[in-house]
Amino acid sequence: MILAPGSAAPDFELVNQFGQPVRLSDLRGRPVALVFFPLAFSGICHGELCELRDNIALFEGPDVALLAISVDSKHTLRAWAEREGYEFPLLSDFWPHGAVAAAYGAFDDGTGLAERATFVIDAQGVVAASFATPRGEARSLEQYREALTAL
Repeated sequence: MILAPGSAAPDFELVNQFGQPVRLSDLRGRPVALVFFPLAFSGICHGELCELRDNIALFEGPDVALLAISVDSKHTLRAWAEREGYEFPLLSDFWPHGAVAAAYGAFDDGTGLAERATFVIDAQGVVAASFATPRGEARSLEQYREALTAL
């Protein structure tokens, strides 16, 4: 079960596609959207992240930091970001394998992959909204719009 609204967002530090550390607590004072996804270069994940890339204004208007997270290596994420023109950080939850996804209740032990789960965290570090979709089902832009209204 994914973290529910009202939960404290677990702090973490992961590297982005360039190997630079990103710590959630360093973003306090600003809302954050965490977008967990199973794998880079996969069909549904590609569609979802391209839709976020093409609608980045949805996050920029309320000044929300968009962070996408998967169990892929930083090298895989960098190649994918460069190919697709993703300008938001892609974070590697590679090792310990899926630990951050697990802390948010968004890790599938059976497959070893993050689930499609999204968490909108307010400026104080509290989950304001969260949602997930079943395997094989993309999240809609409308779900993001609704979640961002919780800020």
